Amino acid sequence: MRIKFAKSLTVLAAMAVGAGTAMAGTTAATAAPAKPCVTDKNLVPSCGVLWGAAAGGFTTKPRDVELKNWEKLSGRTASIFHTYHKGDEAFPTKAEIAMTSDPANPRVLLTNWKIAYGSSWAKVAKGEQDKRIDAFAARIKKTYGDKKFFLVLNHEPENDVIAKKGSGWEAKDFAAMYRHTIKRLESKGVDNAINVMAYMGNEKWMAQSWWADLYPGDDVVDWIGLDSYVSAEKGYYHYGKFADLLDRKATGNKGLGWYDWATTKHASKPIMIAEWGVYHRIGKPTDKTAGYNSVLPELAKRPGIKAIVYFDTKNDDEGNRDISIDSTKNNLAAFKKLAANPIFNVKIG
Repeated sequence: MRIKFAKSLTVLAAMAVGAGTAMAGTTAATAAPAKPCVTDKNLVPSCGVLWGAAAGGFTTKPRDVELKNWEKLSGRTASIFHTYHKGDEAFPTKAEIAMTSDPANPRVLLTNWKIAYGSSWAKVAKGEQDKRIDAFAARIKKTYGDKKFFLVLNHEPENDVIAKKGSGWEAKDFAAMYRHTIKRLESKGVDNAINVMAYMGNEKWMAQSWWADLYPGDDVVDWIGLDSYVSAEKGYYHYGKFADLLDRKATGNKGLGWYDWATTKHASKPIMIAEWGVYHRIGKPTDKTAGYNSVLPELAKRPGIKAIVYFDTKNDDEGNRDISIDSTKNNLAAFKKLAANPIFNVKIG
């Protein structure tokens, strides 16, 4: 599934922006690729990088409306529409179906499901939530047919681990839950789910002895994902650029950075930055230009990355971070310049 970019992202960066995919953009001056970038059966692009977003995070506003507003603001349709669900919530919703059925703005659904909500990973693995799994299987087949979609099971599981024997929330329980759920869905005829294992970009978790035990196996994982952020404020938590959110190492700097770990240990898997963003503290507007400008050079050096999905919110779950792209006029201008790059001109197959 690892397909290399076109010969040079430097050339791609200078290409004219296609009017069909970008709703607004910059002008540049070289020829387009010989062939268009398209996705395969596992939604891996033949060239370029899929562009996506989750907008309206930590608010009660409709995610579809917020994404459309974000697309207008950023100047590009998000090829990936990221949503979140838990437990017995019925999804895909009508809004999700409509958003990913728009021929004028092709999008693919990326949905996160905390299937163990109200239960535990261990109980799910033992079959105690099979009714929940089967209901989703029946619903997705009825409402989505054979349309491909990305499925994340319990993103950022590190944050939920209770490393105590018998807790039901050990790392090994997560891996067992993930395997059981995917195998159960497959047995019910769900063959259009593209499975994403989404890790959390935090050094303290990588340093835990159980961190690697979370991985459920290459046979049930199609993409490896990462949720990771950087601060634009020098001296503040996780200050840095795009490379810093990719290369975090375990506390103590032992072992490989996250990107090198993924591409070394699971070389056959494409990488999705399933959540990323540049933040500053609320009420302390800071220039995010360096963070946004650092994305393209890193993508040029890291062919394993096939998708990036921005998480936009003016107030995160910590209550004090602004990850929005328009916290200042300069920040929005820098982000729009990034969004307009033709590397993100990928047609959903």
